[in-house]
Amino acid sequence: MSGVIRGKQLDRSRQVALQVHEILRDRILKLELVPGTILSRASLQMEFGISQTPVRDALMRLQEEGLVDVYPQYATLVAKIDVDHARQAQFLRLSIELEAVRRLTEGAPRETALELTEILTRQKAAESPDTYDVFDSIDREFHKKLYEKTGVLQLWTNVRRQSVNLDRLRRLNLPMPGKMQTVLIEHAAIVEAIASGRAEDATAALRTHLSGTLSAVDAIHAKFPTFMFNSSAG
Repeated sequence: MSGVIRGKQLDRSRQVALQVHEILRDRILKLELVPGTILSRASLQMEFGISQTPVRDALMRLQEEGLVDVYPQYATLVAKIDVDHARQAQFLRLSIELEAVRRLTEGAPRETALELTEILTRQKAAESPDTYDVFDSIDREFHKKLYEKTGVLQLWTNVRRQSVNLDRLRRLNLPMPGKMQTVLIEHAAIVEAIASGRAEDATAALRTHLSGTLSAVDAIHAKFPTFMFNSSAG
């Protein structure tokens, strides 16, 4: 089976449905497809040059992740952002990353700090409204390094899977004035505390950093009132 993704040939050595799922997932997380957008199966078949089955399978995967709502015989819509699920994802990240930075202040802290500083330097270079995608990608690289250096990299995959609602909230928050600068300052504080072996300062800096997006949820909601809901409220 062949097809084209925005001018790029599908990789015939990989499952087509998986590739379509990855492309649509990326668009949803980047808010290229905002909550409420209708995903037409016929249009997707035409865009990717594929049959109905892989499109259906890709949408089913997205539904399992909570990224789309499927209404049989009606439509498939990009799901709203579930703030309650975002809070749970933040709790999960805090639980793991607080312990990670605590351990990193004890074992080879300067080596870890050097690796994080290199990532932070690249992130500073991407501090521009024109490079949100790059800035956001490097941000994930920064946090992934904490898992890698602690020896729990497998947990990173689980955290990423659980963080889709938090990621979309953060995507709405990132363009707000001063947000990127705040991220850089907070990352620098984490790195400095790790380098100095100060566990309490490192965990405090990380806690502040990971609380940023959800502390701004009211402001985000005021700007994008139709994009989110709270599943625990109903």
